[in-house]
Amino acid sequence: MSAGAGAPAGLRDLARARGLDLGAAVAPAPLREEPEYAACLAREFSLATTENALKMEPLRPEPGRWSFAGADTIVDFAAAHDMKVRGHTLVWHQQVPEWVSKAPASELEPILSAHIETVAGRYRGRIAIWDVVNEAVTDDGSPRDTLWLRGLGPDYLATAFRRAHQADAGARLFYNDYGAEGLNPKSEAVYHLLRDLLDAAVPVHGVGLQMHVPVQGHPRPDDVAANMARLAGLGLEIHITEMDVRLPLPVTEEALAAQARVYGDLLQVCLDCPACTALIQWGVSDRHSWVPHFFEGTGAALILDEAYRPKPAYRALVRILGKATR
Repeated sequence: MSAGAGAPAGLRDLARARGLDLGAAVAPAPLREEPEYAACLAREFSLATTENALKMEPLRPEPGRWSFAGADTIVDFAAAHDMKVRGHTLVWHQQVPEWVSKAPASELEPILSAHIETVAGRYRGRIAIWDVVNEAVTDDGSPRDTLWLRGLGPDYLATAFRRAHQADAGARLFYNDYGAEGLNPKSEAVYHLLRDLLDAAVPVHGVGLQMHVPVQGHPRPDDVAANMARLAGLGLEIHITEMDVRLPLPVTEEALAAQARVYGDLLQVCLDCPACTALIQWGVSDRHSWVPHFFEGTGAALILDEAYRPKPAYRALVRILGKATR
């Protein structure tokens, strides 16, 4: 069934009319337990990212034991509400089970290959997009020192994308990273990494720009536009994948207005780039946002407040989508 049958239209309908998916990172517990969370998700968003449910540690706490219940909750909800699913993430250096981190290097390749084949294969045809590799580049542009790099060498990225493509040839496969949204050494390195993978005929279809940013000090929209243009020149699809714009606490009306400008400016950048096909925020509303727990003294980073009420940022997106053409 479609979202909002008999309910007021949400942002998702405005965005879809412009060829854009609006998404949110989704947690299974509030999806099961909070009717307002579920209703808001279905009304406002056309794409659900599996926030933590498909990361390796919660998915594979012990050798031979899998825990798919949380991911299944999200995937089943999305299917029932005409939403795409973004699987996050197959390869990351964090949230790795202890038994994997302690495995000898000789066992890492079969562990990783079996993981990708099992997970992507299980959701073949139901998860449309995968963040195959997450955050493989450091802020200075060098390869991130991870157990995968140490154990498998730099070719682990190509191996991961090829395994994912074998498991689900219909899925769109993305590289995802933070801090590479504008123009800087990291975004330069990500561009060259993706160019080299494509030159080697690795099945990479897109790039995710996370966009976890403070209200002051966010990347300049012109720089994001220039970066998107060169990535699009490689033939890649582009998503803003984890957007939140954190504010100092307590929140002021002035800060909310500034936040609205950031959301609006970056939505406009995406709309102006034909290769940018999704804007996803990291959470459904401020009630379950990760920001206050990781950035002390900040919060209120999303477009809906803790009571699921629209904030000025939400209204900025409505205005822009209401007049936009692509």
